[in-house]
Amino acid sequence: MKLDHVTSRDNPALVRLRKLVAEPGGYRKTGSVWIEGDHLLRAALQRGWRPGLVVLTEAAMQDATLAALAESAPRALVVPAALFKGLSSLESPAQIGAELALPPAPAIDPQAASLVLDRLQDAGNVGAILRSAAAFGVRQVLALKGTAALWSPKVVRAGQGAHFGLRLAEGLAVDDLAALAVPLVATSSHTDRRIHQLTLPSPCAWVMGHEGQGVSPALMARCTLTVGIPQPGGEESLNVAAAAAICLYESHRQRG
Repeated sequence: MKLDHVTSRDNPALVRLRKLVAEPGGYRKTGSVWIEGDHLLRAALQRGWRPGLVVLTEAAMQDATLAALAESAPRALVVPAALFKGLSSLESPAQIGAELALPPAPAIDPQAASLVLDRLQDAGNVGAILRSAAAFGVRQVLALKGTAALWSPKVVRAGQGAHFGLRLAEGLAVDDLAALAVPLVATSSHTDRRIHQLTLPSPCAWVMGHEGQGVSPALMARCTLTVGIPQPGGEESLNVAAAAAICLYESHRQRG
């Protein structure tokens, strides 16, 4: 590992990383993503990812556990806390972060249990849904154009490491979903078919729609089945991340 002590904010690597952090979709230009905190770095390492660069504070370098994490990269920068804060989007910055090269976008696996995101806007919702997908064994996530950037800092934080175990494809059009050989299933408040009363297709692709507009008509027309989630409390609808967790759990439960 090459270890450099950096005190200038004009260091080229720090300048590049600040630009990457500032733009939610910046990873699309650089082909790399910035992750912050030891939890995310450990999650990446556990899934076989290796950072190209680690940045840690001077205080973190004195912590044997964090210093050992820095050795996972071929290069590490040790910086004052004030410089690290410039790379952080957190109110309380972490002490360590890493830059990871992103793999090429995967081709759609026609037979895989999948999750389709239709123009979801909220980064927290998207990250929480990815976390549920990973938890319930759905490894393919297909995001249509208009969905929040999957590798943006906010989505990555909300995903809590789920990204590193998923096949993620984004920027897709509705017609791209023709590559799926599994049935598409959506939730709807306009059906009497309740999710827990049906035998769900397995595998399938669950479709989660825009927070305000729901699933687009063009995508709904491709769905083989629509199901409802009971809401005895009388609410009009569930948060999309909560709905996704329920649907993915029920699919998992029925698979046994």
